[in-house]
Order: sequence, then structure tokens, then C-alpha cells
Amino acid sequence: MNKDNNIRMVMQEIEPLQVNKEEPEVEIIEEKIKLKLKNVKTQLFAAVAVSWVSLIIGYSTAYTSPAQLSLERDFNLTNNEMSWMSSFMPLGALLGGLGGGTLIDTLGRKWSIMLTNVCFLLSWLMCFFASSYIYLYIGRIIVGISVGVASLTLPVYTAESLQPEVRGSLGLLPTALGNMGVLICFIFGMFYEWKVLALIGAILAVPFLIMIWFIPETPKFLLGKGDLHKAQKALQWLRGNKTDIESEFADLQKIQKESNELNSSILDLFSKDNLKLLSIVLGLMFFQQFSGINAVIFYTTKIFKESGSSLDEKYCTMIVGVVNFVSTFIATLIIDRLGRKILLYISSVSMVASLAVLGAYFYLKDVSHYNVSTIGWVPLVSFMVYVLGFSLGFGPIPWLMMGEILPAKIRGPAASISTAFNWTCTFVVTKTFLLIIDAIGNYYTFWMYGCIVGVSLLFSYFIVPETKGISLADIERKLTGIKTKRINSIANLKPMPTNVG
Repeated sequence: MNKDNNIRMVMQEIEPLQVNKEEPEVEIIEEKIKLKLKNVKTQLFAAVAVSWVSLIIGYSTAYTSPAQLSLERDFNLTNNEMSWMSSFMPLGALLGGLGGGTLIDTLGRKWSIMLTNVCFLLSWLMCFFASSYIYLYIGRIIVGISVGVASLTLPVYTAESLQPEVRGSLGLLPTALGNMGVLICFIFGMFYEWKVLALIGAILAVPFLIMIWFIPETPKFLLGKGDLHKAQKALQWLRGNKTDIESEFADLQKIQKESNELNSSILDLFSKDNLKLLSIVLGLMFFQQFSGINAVIFYTTKIFKESGSSLDEKYCTMIVGVVNFVSTFIATLIIDRLGRKILLYISSVSMVASLAVLGAYFYLKDVSHYNVSTIGWVPLVSFMVYVLGFSLGFGPIPWLMMGEILPAKIRGPAASISTAFNWTCTFVVTKTFLLIIDAIGNYYTFWMYGCIVGVSLLFSYFIVPETKGISLADIERKLTGIKTKRINSIANLKPMPTNVG
């Protein structure tokens, strides 16, 4: 009896301790569920607002595909003149990428996006009123410059504005809306010719002229300019008026102070740590473009036509556009659960498999002279898997990680170099794609791109770091070797808000 009483007394003392130990975890989970949407709604609005410009980028990229026939007819364009119509945009984007880094560090992230939007509007109006193909060339060059600046500004804005828990998912919105722009262009291209398509491009630029007045500049940029009051106000707006931002703002100030004390110059781009990070971003950009994606998007209809498939090439192109659009939203939902590296693995394997099958299909058709009518569905399925794989990983993640892993002090010039390099690769791939096909055939061309994507899998596994759920400040400390004492490490246990760079 004494033994039983002793056990009861001990259990009465232990049970409260067990309950108290579990309560904080339960409270954190409940707090996370309760505050998640509340704290993210302003960040969601900001992400959607700047991503609207990405929709215009996607529309601009796809424009020449549905407009090609009517442009050739109305302006009597030769194949060479038409190829330059497509190529002037990536060339302009190369120029925009080179100058964009300086622009976003002087004018700011927000107003740089605004400037590109105005340029989109003016360039599309120039194309709409064009009486000669020379005006179309000029308009496409201006569009390209705007694309180049926006391509580096959008990921920097989202990376510097969003907190780690949602930076992956909301950070993919520019890519998602960019794919929506491609789809919109394909849809309207089924009914309208080049002139109306140009007018639609101008109309798409109008909404952002309104939305920009409701979003702030990034706190990171404002701190870099020494405007503490505006930086704090911007961070408060992004996190919600009732959110305690004291810890996060203090961490932002500290990392900015550390960055300022480094007295960095353009030569710091070539320091060992920074050069390694820049090389990772450039590697991701290289594999993104040399997967052949832009060549495939630009010439989708032509490829389907040459495949001998029994399916109508226009509808196949539309289906590929829909898959391209939907798959990015899938990535948006899972990137903060699976992480960047896992999605890159899935992306690489999917593209290698689909390119291998597509190459085999053309080999059977062109070399073995096999009757492919019974397997006419293979090109469509292969393209769907290819585009799905690309949109899950190598489509959005290189741009997302450009904003994440480049240190704040060199983010402007490094992002400029990365964007210019990306568009250089785009130009090379799109300009040489048909030449390579003529030289070695469709099958070897697809197998060649498949081999390149296979190397990207090794690159992702051994070289690319994981950044899921880590603040920009902590990413910079970890990857650049900055030794600092963390401010209030307990704050990182709280679900909302967490420290963000």
C-alpha cells in the first residue's frame, strides 16, 4: 500500500511537468496556423504586384510565335529578317541585364520595376503603330532591355521582401505569372494577328501602374541607403501592422552593418567566397537555358509539325502551354516542403527521360523509317513531361536562388552579370537550334540537350546549396563565412515572423 501511494505521489508530480513541456510546442503550432495567413497577405499582394510584370515578360517572349505568319505576310519578311525579330529580344535583354544591376542599386528595386513597366507599355504601342518592320525591331529591342532589367529585379525584390517560410512559394509567383503570360499569348494568337497582339501587350502593362503605389521599397535597399525609418515602416507593412518586427529588424540592421564594414568594391565580386556563389548562379542559369527550353517553346509548333504526329500541332502547342502554366503552381505549393535541391533532381530526371524518348521517336521516324502513326501521341506526352519537369525545377529555381544566395553587398552587379549571362545563353540556344537540327538531325539534337541536363543533375547534387526555410541574413553568414553572434536565436523558433534578409 505504501508502495502504491508513493507511485501515485510521484506520478502527480511528473504529470504537470510533462504537460508543461508539451504546451509551448502546441502553442507554437496553433500560433502558426492562426497567424500564417494574417502575416502573409501583404507579402502576397506585393509578390503578385511585381509578378504582374513577369506576366508581361512571358507574353513578350511568346509574341513572335503566334504573330510570325501575319508579320511575314504584312511586311514581306524573309526567314532571316523574321529570325532577327525573335532574336532582338534576348539581345536587348542582354543589354538590360548588364545595366540593370547599377540601376537597381541607385534607383531602387521598386522604381526599377516601374521603369521597365513603362518601357513595356511604350514599346508595345510602338509595335502596334508600326508602319515598317524597322519600328518592330526597335520595339522588340526596347522590350528586350525591359525584360533584362526586370529579370534580375523581380527575384531580388521578392527575396528581400518575403520571409523564409513563404519565400520559396511566393518567390515562384514571377515564374508562374510569366508562364501565364506565355499561355495568354498562345490563346489570343489563335484568334488575332500581330497588330492586335501588340495592343494586348500594351493593355497588360496598365494594371501595374496602379498596383505600384500600394507596395513599399524593400527594407534591405532602404537600410543600405541609411533610411532606417522608411526601412522599418516597409518591413512593418510587409509583415502586418500587429506583427512584432523588432528582432527581425535588428537582425537586418546588424547584417547591413557587417556588410558596410567590409568596404566592398566591384573587385569583391572576384573574392573566393563571392566568386563561388556567383559561379553557382551562373551554372544554374547555364543549365536552365541549355536544357533547350526556349528553343522548344519558340519552335513548338514547328517541331510538332515535323514529328508527323496525327495530332493537330496548334492544339498540341496549346496543351504544352497549359502544362507549362499549371506546373509552376505545383512547384509553388511544394517548394517550401521539399526544398530547392529535391525539385532540381526531379526536374533533371524528368527532362533527361523526356528528351531521350523524344530523340528516340525522331530516330525511328527519320533513320529507321518506322511508321510512327501508331505512336503519334509520343511527342505530345514527351513535351508535357519535359515542360512539367522544367517548370518544377530549372525554370523558377535559378532565378529564386539568384536572389537568395548572392550576398547583399554584391547582389546588384552579380545579379546583373547572371541575368546578362542567362540571356546570352538564350540567344545562343534559340539562334543555333535550327542550325543544329539541320546539321545533326532532330534526334541527336534532343539527345545532346539530354546529356547536358544529365550533367545538371550532378551539379545540383554536389554544388548547389539548400536554402529552404533559411533567412537571407543566415544564408549570407553561412555561405560567405561571416562570423557573428546571432541576435535572439530563440526568435528563429517562432513560426511568424522569422528573420529575413
